[in-house]
Amino acid sequence: MGKSTKLSVTVAALILGTSLVACDDGRSGAETAAQQFATAVSGLDVAGVAFDGKHAAAANDQLRGVFKALDPQKPAVEAGDITLDGDNASAPLNYTWKFGDAEWKYTVPANFKKSGDKWLTVWDPATLAPGLADSEILSKGAQSPQRADIFGAGDVPLVTYRPVVNVGIDKPQLGTADPTDAATRLAALVGVDPAGYVQQVKASGAEAFVSAITLREEGRTITNEQIAAIPGARAIPASVPLAPSRTFARAVLGTVGEATAEQIEASEGALSAGDVTGIGGLQQQYDEQLRGTDAVVIRAQRADLTREQIQSAATDPRRVLFEVAPEPGTPLKTTIDPTLQALAETTLEDVGPASAIVALRPSSGAVLAVASGPGSNGYNTAMLGQYAPGSIFKMVDSLAMFRNGLTPDSKVECTPTLTVDGRTFKNADGYPEGSLGSVTLRDAFAHSCNTAFIAARDTVSQGQLEAAALAMGIAVEAPSLGADAFLGSVPGEAAGTEHAASMIGQGKVLLSPLAAAMMAGSVAKGAPVSPQLVLNPDGGAAAAGTTSGSTAPAAQPSATATAEAPSTASGEPITAAEAASLGDMMRAVVTSGHAGFLAGVPGAPVGAKTGTAEFGKETPPKTHAWIVAVHGDLAVAVFVEDGGLGATTSGPLLKEFLTAAG
Repeated sequence: MGKSTKLSVTVAALILGTSLVACDDGRSGAETAAQQFATAVSGLDVAGVAFDGKHAAAANDQLRGVFKALDPQKPAVEAGDITLDGDNASAPLNYTWKFGDAEWKYTVPANFKKSGDKWLTVWDPATLAPGLADSEILSKGAQSPQRADIFGAGDVPLVTYRPVVNVGIDKPQLGTADPTDAATRLAALVGVDPAGYVQQVKASGAEAFVSAITLREEGRTITNEQIAAIPGARAIPASVPLAPSRTFARAVLGTVGEATAEQIEASEGALSAGDVTGIGGLQQQYDEQLRGTDAVVIRAQRADLTREQIQSAATDPRRVLFEVAPEPGTPLKTTIDPTLQALAETTLEDVGPASAIVALRPSSGAVLAVASGPGSNGYNTAMLGQYAPGSIFKMVDSLAMFRNGLTPDSKVECTPTLTVDGRTFKNADGYPEGSLGSVTLRDAFAHSCNTAFIAARDTVSQGQLEAAALAMGIAVEAPSLGADAFLGSVPGEAAGTEHAASMIGQGKVLLSPLAAAMMAGSVAKGAPVSPQLVLNPDGGAAAAGTTSGSTAPAAQPSATATAEAPSTASGEPITAAEAASLGDMMRAVVTSGHAGFLAGVPGAPVGAKTGTAEFGKETPPKTHAWIVAVHGDLAVAVFVEDGGLGATTSGPLLKEFLTAAG
């Protein structure tokens, strides 16, 4: 290699070396420090960050103190591009906080300093929030707008703010009185557990008001004088969202109260401890719509500033950094008729087992009453119950038989018993002998001849049975309902004794009282009823669809049955002519069959079908009691779990309801 070549290589090496030194100006180290600091602040833990001018542990304590009032929210922090100036660097930190639907964004500078070969973060509280001083922390204020009402038919308020009094012990008012004695006396007066309430009073702070109970102002029998006679006891007026009575449509509407730990966790920051929210039913399903958006205000203030100092100051000593005005919720409109709902609940008030009454308007599908009796223990039996329907399902059988060429006047054989694959089926005890033998389908339906309908299994396949159910609007999706419900399950395949059981509404056939009312309503309408409970499901959170067994009843009556997923609407819905034939047979149930007691109901002629469904393994088996009816533009289902016979248990309840409904 010549001298000139060697010189060229040497010069090139020098130039390249100079370039490498110029690029290695510390930028990558500063960028790494900025990214590490941003990540640490996002996790609210800077204990692992190397600081200039602050011990990491002290910085970490200060950071957590600054943001303590914003817990459980954490910021998302991203570092921007580095600006380098020798051994000093800076970068913008972009913060994003989320408080429910509100989003707070800001950018603050962060500084970094090179020490030896290491970049340190320069501690400054202003890197946490705009203009934050060393002695300041953040505070959060929130104010909820008034919760929106839930309306019933005709925009009558069902749930609205009603006056109450919060009764409890105001500990600063106790003076020298014994708190245990006062708490015990107040608990006895208002009817709460004395031991539990005494413990609450003892555990609370010296300045606390310890609530014992909230009483409706309307109709309360415990007077202010009785409360005031107990040392420290007070009745503080307030107003809260309430239905007309404690039990009114409670399982459907839900209630309003402090958010549970589970709700807070699931809300992803929208709810925090002490927030009021919907609990169960429509209140929870449409909570976002009804609750609206809380006002949020974030302030910077001295860490030692007290509430008394804030209240006594001529001007607020705090600085507002972020503020969102409240947005009121949107009322939820339902089809519930207050009069019919109250009537249904009154009708069931003395029924011991779980029970339900559902009433709807066939012409529109409006659900007018969805009452679950006291024996349901708060469960929504009316809409979510899953029970074998028994003989009311013979309405579906009959439609399938019509589609195979039969009419109400066609002859069928009603035998005392019928054996299928070794299992003997029989008619209900007391079945009239005069309706045995060769009888019309109308007569077999009116007296509910089990053997006649089971015998039809050879001509009515399980698939045809399922198709007939879908044709009547049951076991299908109900997108317009606007609430969670179980609308039935009818298997498309079954053989032998299972197929035979399906013909009398047993086996794996399941209905809810709502589905039973829809089935009857489809007869009155002459077309499938599409039920509707919520009129404005898009006013806030999207409405939930129907369920098909995802929520089991409190006591599952059909332990061997499993609900199938709902199907889409039938391609061959019930026709007006088919409905008229079914209506003719339902009327025969009243004029010559099991439901003669409905003949005297005033108004339009009543058509009905009774049902008794066996369940369990006891001998004799327990039975659910059903009855469905149509009365003008009203379809009703009455159900009593473990209630005996449909005609003798549910029937009188139906008569009481229809007679009073007018």
